[in-house]
Amino acid sequence: MRSLTIARPDDWHIHLRDGAYLSTTVPDLARVFARAIIMPNLLPPIDQVQAAEAYRNQIIQAIPPGIRFEPLMTMYLTEQTSASTIVEAKKCGFVHAFKLYPAGATTNSNAGISAIKSLYPVFEEMQKQGMHLCIHGEVTNNEVDIFDREAAFIDESLLPITKDFPKLKIIFEHITTIESIDFVKEASNNVAATITVHHLLYNRNHMLAGGMKPLYYCLPILKRNKHQQALITAATSGSNKFFLGTDSAPHPRSAKENICGCAAGIYTAHAAIELYAEAFDLVNALDKLEGFSSFYGPDFYGLERNKDKITLTEESWQVPATLKFGEDILVPLRSEDHILWKVNNST
Repeated sequence: MRSLTIARPDDWHIHLRDGAYLSTTVPDLARVFARAIIMPNLLPPIDQVQAAEAYRNQIIQAIPPGIRFEPLMTMYLTEQTSASTIVEAKKCGFVHAFKLYPAGATTNSNAGISAIKSLYPVFEEMQKQGMHLCIHGEVTNNEVDIFDREAAFIDESLLPITKDFPKLKIIFEHITTIESIDFVKEASNNVAATITVHHLLYNRNHMLAGGMKPLYYCLPILKRNKHQQALITAATSGSNKFFLGTDSAPHPRSAKENICGCAAGIYTAHAAIELYAEAFDLVNALDKLEGFSSFYGPDFYGLERNKDKITLTEESWQVPATLKFGEDILVPLRSEDHILWKVNNST
């Protein structure tokens, strides 16, 4: 039986939701990950320091006893965000980034930005304060094909932002295309990207061939096989510009299987590092998993690497059909199917 011991990883992009949902999402996350960048797209959005602190306290209360886990909070950029908000967030010490959602791009993004240049004074203050910018990089113009929206965002918005704010630390989140990989590789060292495990393991055929499968529907949407293969190459390359961000995004089963429009998001927190191990093992790159999952993210955010370890063993186990989700249930990725790696201990 093969095994792999790595420094305890972090998740640099996750959705936990709030309220009763945290009793599922937080234990699943903290089971393996030491820290995580927590997305702010609740209703209402987390756009003030006081709201970020209250949400952080909710998460901390849901951490199982005896588990060490630190939520790294983000705040939601809106048309009302000011430079003084950036200063206040930097001073508080627990907000590590601001999140840019183009209005209407994904779940709970209606409070997002319609005119990105209106944020330039805010970007200037973020650059001055050393505050990180996380970006959901897709245009929302309905005339642009949904499979091309990420690539279009690079030309329309991301290139100008990096040109006008060269010292701003930017995380291009959950990238899905060759164009995004090339952009990140060619950009300065102030630009990095997260890659999800579902974009490494699946492409749009898994979602569409033989009928629409809601479990695989996410935004950014799964792309062609050639993009999937390019993502695998980037993630396993050893480049410190690419690191782990699950974008695990839970929804009640009723919302995922809604015939009038299924919710966008895939739940992977129950088995994220195990699934990444599968993806890396498929291309004989398990030796690159530690850097991708445990080193490059904290390095980019200016945080210390974790000192404790986890051990994965090549051991098949079956995922439950459903998980409790507050008063609802959710269907996790690989529901009733097997995963080939398992976390056996952490030290």
